[in-house]
Amino acid sequence: MSGEPETTPEFKRGWDAALLAARDWHEAQARKTLVQSRRSRFPKNLEREAEVHRKSAELIVTLSPDDV
Repeated sequence: MSGEPETTPEFKRGWDAALLAARDWHEAQARKTLVQSRRSRFPKNLEREAEVHRKSAELIVTLSPDDV
């Protein structure tokens, strides 16, 4: 016994659904922040924040349960 739980199909489906939800949230935040940056007197900070969300959306789907 390795002491690690076995990954079931149900767990895998839940994991994938959670990652997709997190990715969608980050993408929405990036879009929202870019819209705010167009209306802001200081758009660079918001543009950087949008970039962080965009990058997070890209990277989050590469996570695996072993990484956590």
